[in-house]
Amino acid sequence: MSEQYWVGGFFIDLSRNQITQNKQSQTLAPKALSVLTYLAENHGRVVSHDELLTHVWQGTIVSPNTLQRSIAQLRKALGDEGKVYIKTHAKQGYSLECDVRWQELNNSDSNAEQAQINTVVAQELAAAEDSMVDATAPDVDSLLPDVDSLLPDLDSSLPDVDYSSPDNILESSNFFTRNGLFIAVAVILVILGLMLVIPKPPPSLVIEELRLLTSTDNRELASIYSPDGQYVVFHRYSDEFCINNIWAKNTRTQDEVQLTQNLDSYGSHSFSKDGKQLAFIQKGDCNESEPLVQKKCYKLMTLDFNRALNAPQSPTELMECIHSQIKAPKWLNNNHVALLKKSSERWKLISYSLEEDTSGVLYSLDDGNIIDYDYSVSDDLIALTTVRNDGLYYIEVLKSDGQLLSSHRIQYPEEIAHFRFIYPNFSPLEEQLIFSTGRQLFTLSYRGEVTKISLPIDEPMGSPVFHPQGDRMLVIKGHYDSDIMSMPMASVSQKQAQEQQNNGAQNYSTIARSTLGEDSAMFQPNGELIAFQSERSGEEQIWITDGNGSQQLSDFPMDTDIYGMDWAQDGSSILVNVTHELIQVFMDGTQQAFNFEYRVERLLQWNSDDQTALALMRIKGVSKLSELDLATSQVRIINDKRINWALKTDSGQLIYTDHLDRFWKPGPAEDQRIAVLDGQGSDKRFLINNKVIFGINEDSQFWSYSLDDGTFTVIGELPNKVDHITDLNATDILMAIRVSGRKEVAEILLGE
Repeated sequence: MSEQYWVGGFFIDLSRNQITQNKQSQTLAPKALSVLTYLAENHGRVVSHDELLTHVWQGTIVSPNTLQRSIAQLRKALGDEGKVYIKTHAKQGYSLECDVRWQELNNSDSNAEQAQINTVVAQELAAAEDSMVDATAPDVDSLLPDVDSLLPDLDSSLPDVDYSSPDNILESSNFFTRNGLFIAVAVILVILGLMLVIPKPPPSLVIEELRLLTSTDNRELASIYSPDGQYVVFHRYSDEFCINNIWAKNTRTQDEVQLTQNLDSYGSHSFSKDGKQLAFIQKGDCNESEPLVQKKCYKLMTLDFNRALNAPQSPTELMECIHSQIKAPKWLNNNHVALLKKSSERWKLISYSLEEDTSGVLYSLDDGNIIDYDYSVSDDLIALTTVRNDGLYYIEVLKSDGQLLSSHRIQYPEEIAHFRFIYPNFSPLEEQLIFSTGRQLFTLSYRGEVTKISLPIDEPMGSPVFHPQGDRMLVIKGHYDSDIMSMPMASVSQKQAQEQQNNGAQNYSTIARSTLGEDSAMFQPNGELIAFQSERSGEEQIWITDGNGSQQLSDFPMDTDIYGMDWAQDGSSILVNVTHELIQVFMDGTQQAFNFEYRVERLLQWNSDDQTALALMRIKGVSKLSELDLATSQVRIINDKRINWALKTDSGQLIYTDHLDRFWKPGPAEDQRIAVLDGQGSDKRFLINNKVIFGINEDSQFWSYSLDDGTFTVIGELPNKVDHITDLNATDILMAIRVSGRKEVAEILLGE
């Protein structure tokens, strides 16, 4: 069967995994194209789901949703013709309802093509020979230096000619006549050789298959391979029991082993070069005897991997940080552990010596901040992504001792939002790293060049981690599922909440429900609508509902992330932080963008009357609470504190929480802490309505505090699955309720 064919007006090239129409090509997943090819081979016939699954995913157990996703990818690639060409037959299968033409490359085509090539080569050689034969002696002299530069050994084959003699000149001419063809061929070969050393586009990865390695009701995170490739090691978090543990999966036997026992939360981990130990960061409550400067303290821990394979082990503490944060340990070949350490809002790359129990700075920036880094065991190199004071992003390559080898600005393509941070990892491609922006995959060269490669999944995933042999890679894929709920304010009481929790009853109603994330619901001022953000269409978009149905309002591009939104005060539009840039979305779907020099970390509040916004702004690499003037693009920094959340009252009074979740308000000389609210803050944010602060503490208690008379009241308890309250009015509360947060370890197999 040919690897090239036509489906209607679309040209399918299986050798390149491409669909082309009107010179516009799209790269699709090989499995999706296999589905299309099988339908094409059976066009006009209804092909059952089971038949397609059996043929395309031979020997692999997959769900029917996998087939449905492939069909959706094909229909999207085929555009308006997608549903016309691929017809769904309810409870039966699919059929391809269009003309299919197969392209065969026959011998006559090959011979004709070869003859055409031969003719062109012959013409070029003849032209070169004529040029040599017609040359007079002085012209030949002028040519010799150029030929020498291309063929250094050519001088030894030239005759020693005395040009004072006409006979010798004639003999020289005869020499070039005899050898003109040889010289022309040699010159062409040298030119072709030079073409071979011209830089080529970076090689692409050929993705053959994606398969799940874990599939549980828990969240699996931070997967890596062991140095010998025999194990996949990952975190498994249980929502039911709120417990983290490290697990290992044998890639040959598929057996899973729990390595730790009920640890606190922690981040990524790393193997020592010999594969005997794991290093990771454990985050927990600080010692109460120490001055409280941060809510959590951080410890660098190690674990004996081989012993843990036999029974869960307790890790060993190497060092503790109570005044700073540490993350992302990478075990270096010199038996040091590299870490990112944060102090004074800037990250530094440090190296910790296990033998000497000391640490030192490997790399830091005074004019920017480190975003992320990775380490290559095979090359003994460190690659960092950084942001500078100019707001631009760079890729820095270091030796493991901190010596800077290169620094280049990252050249963002159109597919990547201007202010998006990227988190690349080393790859087996020469001088190329790889990263994901969600559903898109890219390579990043040491010189800052970004190249897009195909991605065969329809769910966001993290940046891949490669197998030691380079023939496969691990990713974390999955989604977070939350719903928008409404609860009457009057029904929130301690007694009712306790009774309902005991009876399993719920006193809230669903406003927006899907199998993906719904969040940030807000009442329309002076209207009946509710706006919210949702991933139900495959990307984070703004939706509106009137209680009877929902409608998508925005049309943001692929891999969009939303970091805050707020209604205009007249309810006519919504200001949205779209991947760290502000966009105003009107009720007819039209948009207006606002350009600022720096990245908007989070939009907190919008005053549409005076066109100002309260936001966390990353300025010169550091997050600052700022007021943005949308009319002039000017930024005013409010203070230099570490701020988690902030809002203004209707009268303009600022209230904010710091990194310890303590509440503050402006005072006559300096900001004053609202001491009565100590211990009431949490990561669930807060709201302000009519000069009353509403919040949720870490015990899920819903409370209020009056800024007028200082009255503090615990209103009642909210369900423990409430992520945060998003809005309220005189009668109702809107909140995001956590349903599930499934994350799974998947493995992508690479082809030749």
